[in-house]
Amino acid sequence: MNILPTLHSQRGFTLVVGLIMLVLLTLVVTTAFMMSSGNLKAVGNMQFRDEAIAAANAAIEQIIGSDFTALPVNATVQIDIDQDGTNDYTVSIDAPQCIQAVPVAGSIATLSGVNSNVTSSSDYNTTWDIRAVVSSANTGAAVTIRQGIRRRLTEPQYKASACNA
Repeated sequence: MNILPTLHSQRGFTLVVGLIMLVLLTLVVTTAFMMSSGNLKAVGNMQFRDEAIAAANAAIEQIIGSDFTALPVNATVQIDIDQDGTNDYTVSIDAPQCIQAVPVAGSIATLSGVNSNVTSSSDYNTTWDIRAVVSSANTGAAVTIRQGIRRRLTEPQYKASACNA
């Protein structure tokens, strides 16, 4: 008959241990949720930054594809990075700056695609610096990119370029 009072006194202790375990489990789940949401924000910010860099590179490619050496000017390019029909990023490109121009010594002139082995020093290797600043009103991402470009110019192109100024 001693068994009955012992079981009766242990029922309350089991309830207290169960409540403590429930509180600890709740703390673990809450901590895991907070850490995962912080990581999600960090990954989202990295994605926005990478998209902004891609937008800057796309805008610089547009400038490089044009004849920017003749009259370098500031430009603003709208980029639709996700191809949904709305502009996602605004890229402001400063006027390309000519860093240096070096005459090409001993370049080979070609006639109709055939080497004539005639040397000419009328070509110039020019080095340009292009700076692009990207901003997005939607994401708040802002990135500055600097790109170095080497462009080979013929003598008439060189004389008409900003490097000759």
